[in-house]
Amino acid sequence: MLKKELIFRNPLRLMGHETENILQPGGFGAVLARAGLGKTAILVQLALDGLLRSRNVLHISLDDSVKKVCLWYEEVFRNIADQYNLSQTDQLWESIVSHRLIMTFKVDGFSVPKLEERLTDLIEQKIFLPQAILIDGLPFDKDMRESLAELKKLAESHSMHVWFTVRTHRHEEPCPNGMPVSLLNVTDLFDIIIQLQPEGKEIHVKALKGVPAACDYPELLLDPSTMLVKG
Repeated sequence: MLKKELIFRNPLRLMGHETENILQPGGFGAVLARAGLGKTAILVQLALDGLLRSRNVLHISLDDSVKKVCLWYEEVFRNIADQYNLSQTDQLWESIVSHRLIMTFKVDGFSVPKLEERLTDLIEQKIFLPQAILIDGLPFDKDMRESLAELKKLAESHSMHVWFTVRTHRHEEPCPNGMPVSLLNVTDLFDIIIQLQPEGKEIHVKALKGVPAACDYPELLLDPSTMLVKG
């Protein structure tokens, strides 16, 4: 099946986002969950949706090595291929992976100025101009407003949007609006926030912010065997 014919079931499109540009330039999206529930898997699915549309995606990991991130992509892509009964996917994979760049930082070594410096090098040398940035592992347990505001300006200036994973904790009670305490002071900076919520043996994919009004989307689950979102 040709790339343009592959309808990848982006979890946010299933929630009613029918347009291709779910996040506008400068837009922020977040995937919330406790450790080990599948935040990275969701992030990779969002990235693959962009890659299949020939968009440049910069994946920044603050936890995993480049090799481990590559394995995430390969596994999720293989599961997608199996789900759609695709054969001869090597050519399709090679065509989309050229639009991906993986970058790693140590958690305590990450800052917006450092990211901007690396981005400037990539762009000025015409090596890579990302249209989307995914940041996996950024800690939100301290005041992040100033850094996020800087990052939003950077994203707007380069017409990029940014997705984050946000780790939540079992012992923390959510705010009245359902948001975790760690996002309380920065919720307004985010356009879309989705949460992975375990209920029994199932992991539900729920929207906390950004679902179109009056959208009656089907209940979504994260399949623990494939780590793919299903309706």
